[in-house]
Amino acid sequence: MTGYLTTHVLDTSKGCPASGLTIDLFRIEGVTRTHLRTLVTNNDGRTDEQILPEADFQIGVYELIFHAGDYFDACGVAPETPRFLDVIPLRFGMSEASHYHVPLLLSPFGYSTYRGS
Repeated sequence: MTGYLTTHVLDTSKGCPASGLTIDLFRIEGVTRTHLRTLVTNNDGRTDEQILPEADFQIGVYELIFHAGDYFDACGVAPETPRFLDVIPLRFGMSEASHYHVPLLLSPFGYSTYRGS
């Protein structure tokens, strides 16, 4: 089995998928942080393709950056200065070649994540 990475972003304040949210993926090697790709969530709160496809999968440490502030701005959520949640970094390790699913449950004032299936 080859590994790959997916996500699903749900806006818990509206009770629906977070459509149009930008996500950046980085690979972390020591102090080096390498940008691998940028994707945007679709109407189901997922990306149209795997965040890290099988062909590019490597065991290691990664970081997903969820651009929540831009998403909330686009949804018309009144901005604070500064916004409580703007850019959400999630750093995690992938230690074996399998499907890693990292969902994000999101609201303007909190978030939760876990390793999904």
